[in-house]
Amino acid sequence: MEVNFAVIIKKIINLTGFDICKLSNSSRHNLVGLKKIPIKSIIDIGANKGQFARKISNVFPHSLIYCFEPLPGPFHELKKWAESQNGKVLAYNMALGESEGHVEMLEHIDHSPSSSLLKTTETCTDHYPFTERQLPVLVPLTTLDKMVNSMGQYLDPDILIKIDVQGYEKHVLNGGAEIFQKARVCIIEVNLDRLYEGQPTFKDILLKLSEYGYTYAGNLEQSYAKDGHVIFIDAVFIKK
Repeated sequence: MEVNFAVIIKKIINLTGFDICKLSNSSRHNLVGLKKIPIKSIIDIGANKGQFARKISNVFPHSLIYCFEPLPGPFHELKKWAESQNGKVLAYNMALGESEGHVEMLEHIDHSPSSSLLKTTETCTDHYPFTERQLPVLVPLTTLDKMVNSMGQYLDPDILIKIDVQGYEKHVLNGGAEIFQKARVCIIEVNLDRLYEGQPTFKDILLKLSEYGYTYAGNLEQSYAKDGHVIFIDAVFIKK
């Protein structure tokens, strides 16, 4: 009789309370089931150099991506990549919130993705020393609703919105009621530790997105502190 060692090993591991899963079943690989949704329009708020946009364009290759990044340095790299995508990616040098005008943004010199319109806390610098060196930069600000309406572009209702704005989430949500109500998916980085002054809690974001018709569906990623607790998550909200 042939012994199936893979089955035996799996059963032993199961007894410890763990399981073995194929990569294709992991949340990172299948995007918590998002691949089955026919996404046609993607709005990337806080695009930085286009890290998320590059990855999601491989998942939804026929989608049109709208990227928003306020800092000049990262935007330069984002725009360069966008211009090589045959019109499928549009880049805007703009911050999104709930008002219009200009606002001071704190650029983190050693790590631009953590830059924010809010001040960092001591907790943030304790976890991430690379956020200590900061430079104030004046950036243009508008709302998601006004920006989309001014673009003259038709957004297919199968919209995915990604938000990575380092604590400024509630302002983005308040300024985009019309678009959030049209969209089907929202992926949002949520800080569980207080990393930025005035940041919303997970409950704040959950309640606001619930008003727009979304249900919490799980996390794509989460970052851990040295003691094992979760610092922040990339949470997924879906309209069912």
